[in-house]
Amino acid sequence: MDLSLSEEQQLLKDSAAKFVQDQAGVDRKRAQREQAPGFDPATWQQFAELGWLALPFAEDDGGIEGGALDVAVLTEEFGRGLVCEPFLPNIVICGGFLRRASEQHRAAHLPALMAGESQWAFAYAESDSRYKLQRCATAAQAAGDGYVINGSKISVLNAPAATHLIVSARTAGDSDSQDGVSLFVVNVDSPGVEIKSYPLVDGSYGGDISFSNVSVGADALLGEAGQGLSLMEDVVSEALIAIGGEALGAMDALLEQTVEYTKTREQFGQAIGSFQALQHRMADMFMQCEATRSLLYYAAISREEGRADMHQAASALKVKLGRAGRFVSQQAVQLHGGIGMTDELGVGHYFKRLLLLNTLFGDSEYHLDRYQSV
Repeated sequence: MDLSLSEEQQLLKDSAAKFVQDQAGVDRKRAQREQAPGFDPATWQQFAELGWLALPFAEDDGGIEGGALDVAVLTEEFGRGLVCEPFLPNIVICGGFLRRASEQHRAAHLPALMAGESQWAFAYAESDSRYKLQRCATAAQAAGDGYVINGSKISVLNAPAATHLIVSARTAGDSDSQDGVSLFVVNVDSPGVEIKSYPLVDGSYGGDISFSNVSVGADALLGEAGQGLSLMEDVVSEALIAIGGEALGAMDALLEQTVEYTKTREQFGQAIGSFQALQHRMADMFMQCEATRSLLYYAAISREEGRADMHQAASALKVKLGRAGRFVSQQAVQLHGGIGMTDELGVGHYFKRLLLLNTLFGDSEYHLDRYQSV
């Protein structure tokens, strides 16, 4: 398997790296977290102008038709630079649903999404769902030529900025049934939709959303009624690769900053980076980053080639990034000493982002069980 980047992927990586160098970083992260939505709308428009928001979409829909590895290359640089913009919930997750939707849905929603004119959020988690996509008590009752949605969702990424939601709701079966979950596009301005926003552990923003007799037309349904679980599993499996890219970028940044710090921090009259015990710890950090990189590329290529083990490879990546992210971030904090968790230094910000990424769509323990059962 060839794990080297193509010329186009290297150009994409260089373009994103230049943005990170010129405009991203911990100072910008601190400024953006002060109030919802937690990112700069002008920068989001810049992403649209650079073509990044069109990256994974088909050429027939006005996109660039990039694959999973292209997206991972981009999110890796976003992770390295603590980029706040909601590429994951908008383009990777909700865009993933829309890419697989009918021509009618694609024509209605993708142009505005790729132009940066709409914001999207995926509302699926509930208070007792415990990472299980099929565990859904929110109900969509058929009414006339549409549906009426009642229920609530928690921890919805990008909820404060969203203009549209993709909502999982049960149209048949009990709350834990594999069948009967449907997906709906819901406008946040619809009567009965209420969003309670709050900051997340890493400084980004999410929200809890309640639906009280929210009426939607039959055209709001994504895919077939009651068949939403397989669609969610496929989109989430693909999203894990983008999450892995961002986590790898954050880990690489932590390693680089730690190595640099140990070259300048002195103890007993010499740089602490000269101590063999600390060199071993940084070597272990490097090995964790490289192991994650290998699994990331394997998962991305497996997805692009449609291999039978692509979902299993995505779970293996999630297991590794959870464990490696925890190890690398903890080592970085310890080797920086007391300043490692100060708000002024980037280390703590990467630590918190990796904490959040580990829990998205299942932590390492959940995906270890999933890996063994696939």
